Amino acid sequence: MKSEQVPAGAGAPTGAHQAPALKTPEPGGSSPLFGIALKLMSLVSFMAMITIIKLAGQEEIPLGEIVFFRSAFATLPVFAYMIARGVFVQAWKTQHPLGHAWRGLVGSAAMACNFLGVMLLPLPDAIAIGYAMPLMTVIFAAVFLGEKVRLFRWTAVAVGIFGVLIISLPKVTLIESGLGSGEALGLIAMLGFTVLAAAAAIQVRRLVLTEQTYTIVLYFSLSATVLSLLTFPLGWVMPDPLTLVLLIIAGICGGGAQILLTQSYRYADVSTIAPFEYGSIIFGLAIGYFLFGEAPTLSMLIGTAIVVSAGIAIIFREHRLGLERKAQRRLVTSQG
Repeated sequence: MKSEQVPAGAGAPTGAHQAPALKTPEPGGSSPLFGIALKLMSLVSFMAMITIIKLAGQEEIPLGEIVFFRSAFATLPVFAYMIARGVFVQAWKTQHPLGHAWRGLVGSAAMACNFLGVMLLPLPDAIAIGYAMPLMTVIFAAVFLGEKVRLFRWTAVAVGIFGVLIISLPKVTLIESGLGSGEALGLIAMLGFTVLAAAAAIQVRRLVLTEQTYTIVLYFSLSATVLSLLTFPLGWVMPDPLTLVLLIIAGICGGGAQILLTQSYRYADVSTIAPFEYGSIIFGLAIGYFLFGEAPTLSMLIGTAIVVSAGIAIIFREHRLGLERKAQRRLVTSQG
């Protein structure tokens, strides 16, 4: 049986809220092509969700209301998955309710920032800036978890942040002119997302030591639903029938993307699966251009190439270190 090790930060960097590996074993094995297929399916589901959210923003649906639909209806596929696995009752058991509450608070704030950035920025720009989240996770893991980060990863992080600065530079001038610019506010929101999502990822790393993945996913969805409901007095609106259906679909797609992502790591290694996440920029470029009339800028393309290169370098470095650690454990075992 293949063990699942889904790294915090691997997977959708702009709001899919991926979960770490399930601890309860189920059928899996080495099938890289099937794992890649599941990953691509999760990517399509995630991009469908993001596209609907951007459309909802154009319809002036309040941000808190969008977060509610994304969270509440994401529970439908998650519930179906837990029932199919026979763990629906077990999933509610937790040793760290306060840990889930903190993860829910930080994760919900990250989701709101992400959605705001997606609505206000060109879609490719929002996706590319979101790629900085795994880089921030490396920094937070070193600071708060005491993980050893050597020169190679620090260099990759620095290069990736430089790429984000290249993407952001044209919008910095908008910030200097005031936050009345939608893109300026969108930039701040996406940068906030990278920090908050990285903090949420660190909390997930702590929770996964004692909690099942489906428990983490369940309580996050419920926390985000409850917290978004608190924004109701700020003035929700009744969407038209088509928008209402699309918002429900967005939530279902978000939950489905979580499940497909988790399943993909059952069949292939992280180093095989994770780089395909960067395919989202291709979808983002196509959707942004054909659906929203957003042409990519040269600074966005250059910055994205730098950020993606840094992210892939970290992924393969982590894979190599993992192989070295396994080899050392086998050597110690054989000598013991």
